[in-house]
Amino acid sequence: MSNIPETGRTRRVTIRLVVLQILVLSLLATLGGRLWYLQIRNAKEYTAKATGNHIREVVEPAVRGEILDASGRILAGNEARLVVSVSRTSLLQQKDGGKAVLGRLAGVLGMPAKDVQEKVRLCDAKTQQPCWNGSPYQPIPVTKEATTQQAMQIMERREDFPGVTAQPTAVRRYTGIEGANLAQVLGYLSPVTDDEVSKTADKKGLDRYLPADQIGRAGLESVYDRDLRGTAGITQLEVDNLGRVIGTAGTVAPQAGDNLVTSIDARVQKVVEDNLVQAMNDARNTFDKVTNRNYEADSGAAVVMDVHTGRIVAMASAPTYDPNLWVGGISGKDYQALTSKDSNFPLLNRAIQGQSAPGSTFKVISTTAAVQAGYSLDGHYDCPKSMTIGGREFKNFESENFGAISLEKALEVSCDTVFYGLAYDQWMKDGGIKPKKDPGDWFFKTAHQFGLGAKTGIDLPAEVPGRVPDRQWKQSFYDNNKDAWCAQAQKGGNSFSDQIARENCVDGYQMRAGDAVNFAIGQGDTLVTPVQMARIYSALANGGTFYRPTIAKAVISPSGQLVRDIAPHEDAKFPGDQKLLSYIDQATAGVITSGTAAWKFAGAGWPQGKIELHAKTGTAEVEGKQTTSWLTTYSKDYAVVMTISQGGTGSGGSGDAVRRIYQALYGVDDKGNVDNGKALLPAPQTELPKFNPDGTAIIKPVAYPGTAAGASAGTAPGTLLAPVAAGAEEVQPLTFLDPAQPTGTPVPYAAADTALEPTRSTGRGRA
Repeated sequence: MSNIPETGRTRRVTIRLVVLQILVLSLLATLGGRLWYLQIRNAKEYTAKATGNHIREVVEPAVRGEILDASGRILAGNEARLVVSVSRTSLLQQKDGGKAVLGRLAGVLGMPAKDVQEKVRLCDAKTQQPCWNGSPYQPIPVTKEATTQQAMQIMERREDFPGVTAQPTAVRRYTGIEGANLAQVLGYLSPVTDDEVSKTADKKGLDRYLPADQIGRAGLESVYDRDLRGTAGITQLEVDNLGRVIGTAGTVAPQAGDNLVTSIDARVQKVVEDNLVQAMNDARNTFDKVTNRNYEADSGAAVVMDVHTGRIVAMASAPTYDPNLWVGGISGKDYQALTSKDSNFPLLNRAIQGQSAPGSTFKVISTTAAVQAGYSLDGHYDCPKSMTIGGREFKNFESENFGAISLEKALEVSCDTVFYGLAYDQWMKDGGIKPKKDPGDWFFKTAHQFGLGAKTGIDLPAEVPGRVPDRQWKQSFYDNNKDAWCAQAQKGGNSFSDQIARENCVDGYQMRAGDAVNFAIGQGDTLVTPVQMARIYSALANGGTFYRPTIAKAVISPSGQLVRDIAPHEDAKFPGDQKLLSYIDQATAGVITSGTAAWKFAGAGWPQGKIELHAKTGTAEVEGKQTTSWLTTYSKDYAVVMTISQGGTGSGGSGDAVRRIYQALYGVDDKGNVDNGKALLPAPQTELPKFNPDGTAIIKPVAYPGTAAGASAGTAPGTLLAPVAAGAEEVQPLTFLDPAQPTGTPVPYAAADTALEPTRSTGRGRA
């Protein structure tokens, strides 16, 4: 028997019952509160969600806006294609899940049955492409290449093809109008990803991606995607708990996207593309005496810019590709070809992503820097055949000795030793190897003032900034690479890169005399892009205004009304005065008449007295490669820049091509006769095209230029004729008497800047 009194036991039982009652009441109160919260306070919210559970959306894509050239020609438009689609809902209502229907459909379309079945299956974590990543209630396209006969077979035998439709649908098309390719400028489309759809699910309008959307992935298609895409139509279907459609809850009609008018002239674009390709082909047939083989001319770019606005009239990049490969989904084989090393990466737009040392085209910047540093425009500067810096001899091209000459003459004949001397003198004033606390660094500062080392802001994606190798960059580069340099140095090798590694391991952060003099002639670690140089030479032409390069001019509604004007934007001013501008203007004109480009222009009959051209040639040496050809030019209206990687000398590689571009622009034949009536674009086009009431552009008929010397009837200026015989031209190698000594700095692969390894300039001269 228990020793606990009866009264104590009763009390404990009573306490337990009370606690249990409190617990039960608490649980009931919590449950009641939750029910009140769900059914009363948030009733509307959960009612809406419950309603949404049986509403499914079917998306009708909007017609994408067109991309037009400056005259209204369609560069990227839409064409009607017969698209065969299958309703997955209809397939699931059939006993065999639609297998028989898909088999019959495959037979009509001439496709393997497996391919058709894969196209209509839904994408998930375990299912890879091909599959459908859109709404299961959306008609799923099987092919966008159906013939009229195939469509008729399907529509006339509806009983055999339930849920299958064949109807015209707008599909993107890159027209190649006037023969212009423009692949890297226009870009391409591809479907949105599941991740993009989920991330924008809570957004509205153009900020929301729908599963059936195609969006711009490169070029203008990407930058102006919101303008071009339009608003998709949405039909809301009511479905039961088995997913069967039982009615329609509402419909919103699609709205077509706006059109984009660009500053591109398709005819000029064709001329630029053709001449770039021809220049590269000519270089490949030219023997390089330095490497004892023909030039490789593996890539190139060319830009034509309106100097008054910064607008791009033409932009070419080589190698290129057919942008229509992306239409309807690119094949794995084509994608591999576009992204392989063997193809040399044609997806890159080398006009804004190709980086290389500018060679002597940089000397207009060095001239400005020298004047800002206090050197006189009226002075004369020694141009010896060579000069010794830090115990090493730096040679002028072909050891020429021009004596004491002006800066104008130094630009005209591209005397390296004049600029070596100026840069070395300024380096010494800044403290030499032990710099002052606040060195002047006029050459580096001036390069930044010209916009180098920074993106131009052009309305294309993935532009790269180039590089100004100033003291800050030197220190950062050293900090990032010191460990790798020292590790390589410890291996004790004796190769070129091993020697550089040993030097840089010790004091790679120092701004040496060789760095300074190299920079002054556009060599060393300096990197620029063609569009940067076009912007600089446009500023020299227009009186000193640096415009932001742009391609789009206006956004136009489908009915032809102006939606948004895209005006030119002034970014900066020339850092010198008008006297200096006039001085450089006169010097660069001399390059055409008697300087390093004369054999390709004055010597080839260019009418300099009627249409004055200005130029600067550049031949940049690159470590481990053949020389890069640069030719930067301007007239009163246009800046034309061309560069060819491993393409030879500046005017030798690019001179004929650039001259032919100007011939086409201004209507100049090979005898120097000028006929504005035969010119493609004697002045930049400023007005927007006119539009018909239905939104189509009114294209004015343009008579193509007539016969050029040496061509058949109807051949336009700019047509590729027999090249002028090659002549001598300057090149800017930084040559040392001791070839065993290191002359360059290796630059590591920089995937963050460009998809290609940056070119590496030689001749870093260590002192």
